[in-house]
Amino acid sequence: MSCNRLLGTSRRLVGLFSFMALSVGFAHAERPNVVLILADDLGYSDLGCYGGEIETPNLDSLAEGGLRFSHFYNTGRCWPSRAVLMTGYHAQQVAMDPVYGKEWPKWTRLLPHHLKGAGYKSYLSGKWHVRHHPNDPVHSGFDRSYRLADHDRFFHPRGHFLDDVKLPAVQLDEGYYATVAITDYALEFLDTHEKQQDEDPFFLYLGYTAPHFPLHALPEDMERFRGRYDAGWDALREERYEKVKALGLTNGPLARRREDVRPRWSKPEEQLQAELHPQEVGRGVAWDTLTDKQKAFQAKKMEAHAAMVYRMDLEIGRILESLRSTDELDNTVILFMSDNGATAEQMIRGDKVPPGAEPGSPQSFLALGPGWSTAANTPLSLHKHWTHEGGIASPMIVNWPERIEKPGTFSNEPSHLIDIVPTILDLAGADPIMKHNGLNAPEMPGLSLKPLWEGEVDWDERPLYFDHFENRALRLGEWKAVMRRDNGDQWELYRLSEDRGETNDLAAQNPEVLDRLVSQWKSLRREYKVDGLKGRDPDAKVHRLHVDY
Repeated sequence: MSCNRLLGTSRRLVGLFSFMALSVGFAHAERPNVVLILADDLGYSDLGCYGGEIETPNLDSLAEGGLRFSHFYNTGRCWPSRAVLMTGYHAQQVAMDPVYGKEWPKWTRLLPHHLKGAGYKSYLSGKWHVRHHPNDPVHSGFDRSYRLADHDRFFHPRGHFLDDVKLPAVQLDEGYYATVAITDYALEFLDTHEKQQDEDPFFLYLGYTAPHFPLHALPEDMERFRGRYDAGWDALREERYEKVKALGLTNGPLARRREDVRPRWSKPEEQLQAELHPQEVGRGVAWDTLTDKQKAFQAKKMEAHAAMVYRMDLEIGRILESLRSTDELDNTVILFMSDNGATAEQMIRGDKVPPGAEPGSPQSFLALGPGWSTAANTPLSLHKHWTHEGGIASPMIVNWPERIEKPGTFSNEPSHLIDIVPTILDLAGADPIMKHNGLNAPEMPGLSLKPLWEGEVDWDERPLYFDHFENRALRLGEWKAVMRRDNGDQWELYRLSEDRGETNDLAAQNPEVLDRLVSQWKSLRREYKVDGLKGRDPDAKVHRLHVDY
């Protein structure tokens, strides 16, 4: 048990024996509420507080009063990131890697399971999307849940569930918008908690689908950004790059725009133009090479993306106002991050309406694409799915009023989604459940981030491991080894302290450094992906996480 937790325990005991009524309130104060907010496909510099031009006043305010992380990482993909957030383990350790494994190990427990023993009520509103796991958040430890399972329709979803009971499909004329609805249900859960379980702390997991494709935005939000992106993605990259440098998030060159890289599941350009829109562009070409019609269409796509981010920020503001009105804000830790970087994907899915629908409208099923994704991830390289910085680096904000040692600053310590579960358990004073179904769980690989906002910043270097669809990386201190599956499996080496954009491959000049990092990556791969999973779950049978309390 940590010193901080021992101190909290002794204080609660003193309160218990001195004055019973006081102890209840004090114990609550020692167990803060936790609000975990996850955006979907958000670019590294999309927020105002990370150098973006999109208006995000609520998140900017949280950053100003809290701590921002400059080198915070995810897995590079939506569902592996969500598995890490809920389990505290690398995706490979819990069979969430697409190349190996399709079932949970039997020892798996989720974050709400761990928190329940510490007296927490847990709530989910939004995207769940934890593959290989039954889609039943209530049986995953949540006390209430609104699960949006339809990721193709922001205005009229066909699949959504309240407390695991399917709701009727939404019709277009009902005035539904996913980002607002996710907030509405979360506020309903908080209101009920306030009325019925106010003495218990709560954990709220907000999984916004914004700004994931399709680019569906409210008309009034799009109007706010009319004409803002007419200058194009190359001009936007330069604009953001200067702001990112001023914030101290990079001191190296801007990553180059890649015309030769695209997700292998994206459709050929001619198919995109035939099935989505005649002005669609399938590669990250120079803006000046586009026709006037293409420029006008592409600018509207970015207007929709910005509108989605802006609306998400407004809805987060509603959550903050609710916490403020119930006097819970000061005792609530808020964490915000994204599941991966902005995406270059362009896919034919959704309702597949005839091409030519207005960007942002319910009839359109467009994705951001590589040109704007490159700008959204400024100053970083590549996109969602890859393990270069543009795919795995995320904004990360922690806010806890009057508990952050240096509010408004950045932490430069490399950290990862694997640290979130240990951090929340540390805050809650909760001991993790390490044995389940007769099997011992491995030690969680992450660290509590709480010392970072308490002023303790001298961490020892630790390797951070990445592996997605055979795109591989390992970061150790200032060095990063990374490999693209679509580049002949050649390892690259970058010194991120001076080249965050991964522009200068130092593999040939530093073969001993590269060998050391690749060797560490292979060792961790064996530990996480082979030995750990097979050794602890030899039967490999489907196991549903139903829990009896």
